Amino acid sequence: MSMDADTVIIEPVLTEKTNIMREAEERKYVFKVHPKANKMQIMRAVHELFSVNPVSCRVLNVKAKPRSARTRSGFRVGHTGTWKKAIVTLAHGERIDVFEGG
Repeated sequence: MSMDADTVIIEPVLTEKTNIMREAEERKYVFKVHPKANKMQIMRAVHELFSVNPVSCRVLNVKAKPRSARTRSGFRVGHTGTWKKAIVTLAHGERIDVFEGG
């Protein structure tokens, strides 16, 4: 199955933990990716979109978390959706300028 780079990478994951991973020596970037994308497609998409050389890619499926919302009639219980996360490690000395603000 062939996918465009724009459809493989949905959005970056920007949290405190991912900021620490990005600023560390290894330069790991975290993305929310298409559920059917594999490691090679993700690495190719990162290369095409950001013009960097990814060294490795770890992929994991994030499970749904329970959520509850208070309504007038009581509590409504549900859950968040499942999604796929990719942790991409770049070659030494490379970085993605969009994340760094440069």
